[in-house]
Amino acid sequence: MTAPSGVVVLTDRLVARGGLDRVVAAAVAGGVRWVVLREKDLPRAERAALATDLRAILADVGGTLVVAGPDPLGGDAVHLPAAGPYPPPPHQLVGRSCHNEIELTRLTTEHYATISPIWPTKTKPGYGPPLDVAGLRNLVEVSNVPVLALGGIETPEQVTACVEAGAVGVAVLGALMRAKDPAETAATLTSAYAKAVTPKLTQTRHGVSQVPTSGLRPTVPTQGSSLTARSGHGRPQPPTATNHGPPQPQTATRDSGK
Repeated sequence: MTAPSGVVVLTDRLVARGGLDRVVAAAVAGGVRWVVLREKDLPRAERAALATDLRAILADVGGTLVVAGPDPLGGDAVHLPAAGPYPPPPHQLVGRSCHNEIELTRLTTEHYATISPIWPTKTKPGYGPPLDVAGLRNLVEVSNVPVLALGGIETPEQVTACVEAGAVGVAVLGALMRAKDPAETAATLTSAYAKAVTPKLTQTRHGVSQVPTSGLRPTVPTQGSSLTARSGHGRPQPPTATNHGPPQPQTATRDSGK
């Protein structure tokens, strides 16, 4: 199981417009393939039932449900808080919330980390201080695992900035949970992500498009797949030009009957 990438949805049923199932289904229709189930205040049985419902929505597109906390609720993917448990449980996919370099250095067998808050967030007002893009970039550089940016991400420009800082994706809560049209919002954010990670082609003087050798982002994931590369790792290499040599002259043939 690979680490999350792209636009990752964090759930909050208390602010989800029209119900959590509806919002998640719309986000998936808009291109989301990763969902983190929070709702930690629910009894385990209710939370497990909710996990089953969300997995069914994601199954149609090959998506993955990650459960916040050490109990995967019948799955095998969890996201743990910075406070613990340590060592992490031996699930197929384990993420960890981190906020500074000290917390990143504690990681052992985790597969990815979220870094937050990047910007002020309505979900946790006063939580911070915000790291901003420069802080995110610094923490990506010291992280040994792929990093998701989290906190106050609501616009395509913010998604682009996080990817350019080295994040393999963004974790979004309020912008999708509170959206009037979560499918459209998800499509807008995932489109911004796809553009940010797609290498831009340059035109040479000979009219041949080539991929730049610097500043490349990871390639865009296909449906159901994900990126595990972080800044400086897993980037596509420019294609090797093939020299077919000069065109060979062709010998003209004549029809002897004319």
